Amino acid sequence: MTGTAGESFIAAVKPLVDAMGGEMLPPDEAGPEDVVLSWEGVDAVAVRLPQLADSLDHILAAMERKRGKPLADLDRRSKQEVVRILEARGAFSVRHGVETVAGALGVSRFTVYNYLNREKEA
Repeated sequence: MTGTAGESFIAAVKPLVDAMGGEMLPPDEAGPEDVVLSWEGVDAVAVRLPQLADSLDHILAAMERKRGKPLADLDRRSKQEVVRILEARGAFSVRHGVETVAGALGVSRFTVYNYLNREKEA
């Protein structure tokens, strides 16, 4: 799509696509699993969504960027907050989600399960 309105639309959705770990493609390159977004009745951009496991890695990297340091360097309370946020986002429904998060936080799987259980008790 060309033109200011189409370019503005693409620029507007880019932060969302980036936050999801997706990829933006020209609409004519869209595959059957891609999502084509239209603007003013014209296909503007196709979005290729990441696999769930890739999304978790992307979310963890974004959390590190937001905090300005590796998640493993956070204090215990901050790590518990990260686990709470990740649980709300469905991170632990992904195969090996607990192991992936534990590795990023620099804690054991047992510790992640303790954080999850603590949240359920609260």
